[in-house]
Amino acid sequence: MWRVKPLDAILATAEKKSLHRSLGPFQLTMLGIGAIIGTGIFVLTAEAAQKAGPGMILAFIIAGFVCAVAALCYAEMAAMVPVSGSAYTYSYAVMGELLAWMVGWALILEYAVAAGAVSVGWSGYVVGLIENAFAIDIPDMLVRGPFDGGMVNLPAMGIALLVTALLVIGTRESATVNAFLVAIKVAALMLFIVLAVPVIKMENFEPFMPLGFAGVSAAAASIFFAYVGFDAVSTAAEETKNPQRNMPIGLIGSLGVCTIFYILVASGVIGTVGAQPVLDASGAGLRPGSPELSAACASLADSKVVCSKEALAWTLRSIGWPQIGNLIGLAAGLALPSVILMMMFGQTRIFFVMSRDGLLPPVLSKVHPKFKTPHVITIITGVFVALFAAFFPVGILADISNSGTLFAFAMVAIAVLVLRRTDPGRKRPFKTPAVAIVAPLAAVGCIYLFVSLPSETQLMFVGWALIGLVVYFSYGYRKSHVAHGSPETHELDTDAPPVPVPPMPGTDR
Repeated sequence: MWRVKPLDAILATAEKKSLHRSLGPFQLTMLGIGAIIGTGIFVLTAEAAQKAGPGMILAFIIAGFVCAVAALCYAEMAAMVPVSGSAYTYSYAVMGELLAWMVGWALILEYAVAAGAVSVGWSGYVVGLIENAFAIDIPDMLVRGPFDGGMVNLPAMGIALLVTALLVIGTRESATVNAFLVAIKVAALMLFIVLAVPVIKMENFEPFMPLGFAGVSAAAASIFFAYVGFDAVSTAAEETKNPQRNMPIGLIGSLGVCTIFYILVASGVIGTVGAQPVLDASGAGLRPGSPELSAACASLADSKVVCSKEALAWTLRSIGWPQIGNLIGLAAGLALPSVILMMMFGQTRIFFVMSRDGLLPPVLSKVHPKFKTPHVITIITGVFVALFAAFFPVGILADISNSGTLFAFAMVAIAVLVLRRTDPGRKRPFKTPAVAIVAPLAAVGCIYLFVSLPSETQLMFVGWALIGLVVYFSYGYRKSHVAHGSPETHELDTDAPPVPVPPMPGTDR
């Protein structure tokens, strides 16, 4: 179970690719901004406010810093091992099959649950748009899950199943369409900042940390979801001019710009409508997405942003811009389905690579005879995403997704250190600066955010990991191609079946 896939075998196919090095620091920074800014800031602002109050500003800074040091480690591996499979492949080459399996298993959790979270976020904005634009009231029982004061979230389930059908048929989301949707999201956030920041009232920032630093840490662990996507920059290393200089600029630059963006948006929410959490009788904060919070919100005379499922649109309506608030809802409704599509695509890619390595049954990499897409894996993924979206609130799903992501990033940081010692002579187009400091910081930062997640989320992750170990030792350990002396690696653009979406680096959230 500690057998490794030889790095030379992994790189053999990658070396066949001849990508032109054309990306400079500005292009990398723009690529990162487009990939990072997305669902998280639209849907998790209310969650962060309920956990940290105005202190969510500090939570954005903490999460951004952890992402920055993790990104520098990720970039070294992505530049050295530019193949499909992401952190799963890196771990297979460095730390052995068992840890690689666990990373891949965690990435499955990340992508599928994240797609469910985005579906729920999309539902909140679209339902709010319909209710406000047409002056109707849709019953909460049909648009919220049982944890959130309802019965089933039908819109979220519907969008997840629709995206699944599109992926099975074989839709193509062009780079032009993707760029247009990114522009819609960025324009919506800029419009929000322009309208909200000038009318900020400083008294709304007090008390700054109503639930203490523990609340800020919990918010940072959730808001981490809003940053993931920086690997879009990391995986572009092989197309970058002078990567040793330009990669850090692109990574730190895009994360820095997005952090400023997020702080301005958070400040706009806090300063205009306030962001104090709803407390129980003992003065403790109620958990976001819980029936208790839903009941408390329903009893309030004046609604709060922490009770909203569409925080940014709700804020603009509250300060006298109802039509602009509806436009924000429309922007989210248009742009977020593409994010669901990319996340579900990422999920199927991880499944496909693991199946092709023999760690999962070959039926999962079966290709549809007509549509030429991996339909079995896509349908399985889509059903689970729809169920997640139907019955769980966005905050719980984002936290579960973050647990898988944090585990994978911590493993990559450790892998960088291990490979520096075991294979120091390996060609590295990009080297993590001050690796003896940055890599441990990345690993410790990921662990810090993981332990700041709710205990239920940590237990769910442990349960998922245990299921993964059972699957590995009952199937993958015996069926692994490496175990049978076949360590060859295939890359996406050589032998994989045609895929429903062009293999774009990273996913925006």
